[in-house]
Amino acid sequence: MFLDLGSPTSAEACAAAGYDWLLVDLEHGAATEADLLGLLHAVEVRGAAALVRPQSGERLRIGRALDMGAAGIMVPRLDSAEEAREAVTFLRYPPDGVRGVAIRVRGAGLGTLGHGEIRTRNEQILGIVQIESLGALREADAIAAIDGVDVLFVGPADLTHALRVPGQFQDPSYLAALDAVAAACGAHGKAAGILIYDTALVPRLIDIGFRFIGIGADGALVADGAARSLAAVRAVAAGT
Repeated sequence: MFLDLGSPTSAEACAAAGYDWLLVDLEHGAATEADLLGLLHAVEVRGAAALVRPQSGERLRIGRALDMGAAGIMVPRLDSAEEAREAVTFLRYPPDGVRGVAIRVRGAGLGTLGHGEIRTRNEQILGIVQIESLGALREADAIAAIDGVDVLFVGPADLTHALRVPGQFQDPSYLAALDAVAAACGAHGKAAGILIYDTALVPRLIDIGFRFIGIGADGALVADGAARSLAAVRAVAAGT
């Protein structure tokens, strides 16, 4: 699930529900980097994996989220395999990448790992690249082949807009894009991911190979629940 409310209480409640992973959305959500540490704590205390989508794929944005303890990074707005290859280097300490070395930060064990051991963190970080542009879609196979890209994650809203079928999630061009992403992941042993708000879509997604499925966002659950409860009460009141 995505966390877009910026609320540690909401984050912990969602983690307590049993989600495998929760992603703090700094790109579109209400939280800022100043809120991130509390949100990561709230997710981790219940045993879920705490992931982060930074505001952009810049090295410093990714590095800050990792230093605070993110277990994985979702990199938004990439258009090519070349950009994805560069982004992966931001997730890893030298010599495997260019992540800045600070051994006393939370993401490096708060000083419990020495300089000779810190490289072990490189293989523990989940690398997620979003497929939400025509360029990324065209190069999905090349992106899936990159070492350090673990998940290709479809952004449905952006991708349908890029395909010029905004919000049309049953359009043949969009469905073909999902098939292409799943095939690329299958060919290279990577996971295909996507964000959904309608759980009725899950069987088809699983059938074509999607395994890393985000089920809505906490803000959407609050809005939907509030609307349903209000509508139910108003319906009763209207009938009296």
